[in-house]
Amino acid sequence: MQAAHRQYVAGDCQAAANPAKARPMPSLEKPPTGNPPVKWRWPAVHPEGRKYVLISAAITALFLFAIWDELGFLLVGVTIWVAAFFRDPIRVTPQGEGLIVSPADGLVTMIERVPVPREIAGPEGLNEETRVRVSIFMSVFDVHINRTPVAGTIRQVVYIAGKFLNADLDKASEENERQHFVVETHDGLRVGFTQIAGLVARRIVTFVKPGDIVAAGQRIGLIRFGSRVDVFLPDDYAPQVALGQRCIAGETLVGRKGGVAAEGVSQ
Repeated sequence: MQAAHRQYVAGDCQAAANPAKARPMPSLEKPPTGNPPVKWRWPAVHPEGRKYVLISAAITALFLFAIWDELGFLLVGVTIWVAAFFRDPIRVTPQGEGLIVSPADGLVTMIERVPVPREIAGPEGLNEETRVRVSIFMSVFDVHINRTPVAGTIRQVVYIAGKFLNADLDKASEENERQHFVVETHDGLRVGFTQIAGLVARRIVTFVKPGDIVAAGQRIGLIRFGSRVDVFLPDDYAPQVALGQRCIAGETLVGRKGGVAAEGVSQ
């Protein structure tokens, strides 16, 4: 016992004499790390937009080297904007029961109870006569990839030809070119949302069809060059966004089951 004590004391004395070899105290040791830190990265350009970027880049190069270089320098900015318009960033979608996430990036411009669109009303679509509609306006600077607000099965995809009014107007939901979706979750809940073309938008692109199984936040389509997306909340879901708030597709909660409607303060 005394020999062991002498060995322990000798070890401590040696550590004091040579700090480089001293054992770190347990409380000062670096705690074990979990997942690696997330780093920012440039978002990729969606395949749907790559041809537009190439066309813009070719026109820019033509002006820079053959026609009018001053205008070519301006077109460089246009090419960068086209690439940014079709950017497709990675999103982290909240997981859990009773959550509805935003289908679009943009500004919340309307939250109101409205009649369910007739194209997706009835037994095969949304059974309620009215639902709370959250309207999200996408400017030409927003990401235009749209995502499904819930996981489930695509029950309906209904395209309606129409006008190209300002998508920020209330009547745009009835008169503009648009496309409705109905997604049914595993427990039978049906959520509807609508892509609406705008003044500049001239093309609605769809990535899914009826019968497809989708995860919450999965990409379902895009609208080219400015538009709006409406999401229709079931009656037992409360809005989790406020007027004037900005949403991020696939990440921002727009509805929660049994929750309290969110309120916001402009500042």
